[in-house]
Amino acid sequence: MAARAEDLLPVEYFHVVFTLPAGIAQIAFWNKKAVYDLLFRASVETVLTLAADARRLGARLGMTAVLHTWGSALTHHPHIHMIVPGGGLSPDGTRWLPCRPGFFLHVRVLSRLFRRLFLEGLLALHRAGELAFFGDLVNLADPASFTTWLAPFRKSEWVVYAKPPFDGPEAVLAYLSRYTHRVAISNNRLVSAEAGTVAFRWKDYRIKQGDRQKVMRLATDEFIRRFLIHVLPDGFHRIRHYGLLASASRRANIAKIRALLGVPQPSSAPDRLAEPAPLTLREPCPCCGAPMRIIEIFLRGQTPRSRAPPREQAA
Repeated sequence: MAARAEDLLPVEYFHVVFTLPAGIAQIAFWNKKAVYDLLFRASVETVLTLAADARRLGARLGMTAVLHTWGSALTHHPHIHMIVPGGGLSPDGTRWLPCRPGFFLHVRVLSRLFRRLFLEGLLALHRAGELAFFGDLVNLADPASFTTWLAPFRKSEWVVYAKPPFDGPEAVLAYLSRYTHRVAISNNRLVSAEAGTVAFRWKDYRIKQGDRQKVMRLATDEFIRRFLIHVLPDGFHRIRHYGLLASASRRANIAKIRALLGVPQPSSAPDRLAEPAPLTLREPCPCCGAPMRIIEIFLRGQTPRSRAPPREQAA
């Protein structure tokens, strides 16, 4: 969060959500890494392409994208939350081009381009043999059957939702700190956990008015099954930065934008060269019971710098 605080700009920030249709989400359930990667690429390319259009904003943007795969009832519901500064650099990098106050990009235009880019990418994955199919959709392994099955999705409306702008950069940081790193269900939603049943609070979005909060009770094995649906593939990054906020050039881009906006650079940047504080393991020392500290982390096959001298042989 401290690193993200350094990146915040004194501009409006917008929150855009890209959601997969239920039928496509079933394909993602069987092919998590391939389809979740495609979801990131299609949503980010949608925003970058439309923002670069001179008829709309004509600017180069940066954004932070976060993958969530759950609905309130722990069902499989993959979607991307995107946090975007309200403006970007001109193509020549000499001006800051702001969005109109309170308005980012047309949601319907975002939805149509996102739909096209995602379906093109999904067909490419199928042609490359990177999709697997099971159950009553096993016939979709055939290219002709898959193309026919996709046809209705080319005409349906895909959900892209632009929320109202954040109330200042501080609200962006608060959102990042409490929301981006959450898992499928937090402890405060649990009502009870018994040997055979788990009860938790969930929100029924089908109710348009009145109290949406309900309590769901699931058999313990079904609760565990739903929770494990949202375990991501090993090494998969669910928080990613793109465009002007991509890691390779983020710091230089942020400094340039601050200069163009006429705002000072952060005066108290943390000393990143300082030796980090030693980490403490949860397990105590099995010999003396004192806390154990990590003094070094090294790669497989690498000689540790802090190798302890050999113990003296007992007389």
